[in-house]
Amino acid sequence: MFVNMFWTIYLGILGAVAIGYLIKGKYKTFPAKLDFVISIITWIGLFGYVSNIQIINTSLWQIVFLGALFWDLIYSFFLADYGDEFKGVSPPVKYIIIAVVFVLLLGPLYFGLYKYAF
Repeated sequence: MFVNMFWTIYLGILGAVAIGYLIKGKYKTFPAKLDFVISIITWIGLFGYVSNIQIINTSLWQIVFLGALFWDLIYSFFLADYGDEFKGVSPPVKYIIIAVVFVLLLGPLYFGLYKYAF
């Protein structure tokens, strides 16, 4: 019961953040737009996992899992425009913060997508 509620809330938060960024016009560059498309695809996979509905087949979700994880790591560490958020922060500290935030915020997404694909 509580696990299902957690996943449903998490799914809603991910969707709301993506839509909020879209409404605020945060997806201006090509990498940001590509990130939005990949986020929607991973959200659909997580929705399939949470609702226990098979969307397409597991082979596709295995490819999506690996590709999206690779993309999110590359985007988060090297392509994302964080503006002034890391102004004055040394690169090692910046990458540690990005890694911790990545694991905390996207860890559940990739855990669920992994369970759905494999």
